[in-house]
Amino acid sequence: MYHGFLMLAIDATGSFFACRAVAPGMVERGYGRIVLIASIAGKDGNPMAAAYSASKAAVIALAKAVGKDLAGTGVLVNCVAPAVIETPILEGLSEEHIGYMVERIPLGRMGTAEEVAALVCWLASEDCSFSTGATFDISGGRAVY
Repeated sequence: MYHGFLMLAIDATGSFFACRAVAPGMVERGYGRIVLIASIAGKDGNPMAAAYSASKAAVIALAKAVGKDLAGTGVLVNCVAPAVIETPILEGLSEEHIGYMVERIPLGRMGTAEEVAALVCWLASEDCSFSTGATFDISGGRAVY
């Protein structure tokens, strides 16, 4: 249970405090982009990962709320919800857990950090000018909404 509390504190509260720290300066300048990292687990929920799923659902809700709060200021807030991505974090998961996640991806593979980074870079750029409070899936087709 303690581990779950820490996960919520880091993922949800950490994202909240990061927004609170950077938003005032961005608003003052009339321009900014905030990109939060959620997870497909925050939309679907994953078995064996209740605290993680809940923490990432909170990040999605935070992006929606802060995106609306800052609308019209020049600051856009969005988040990315990746499915399983090939990173060192997988070393701490069981093969069963990894298999569960990959089996649900229609493209049949894990994503790469480079694929996620490309989406984050676009969301953080001037080219992203008409999206705020949104969640962008990068899930190989797993996302259903």
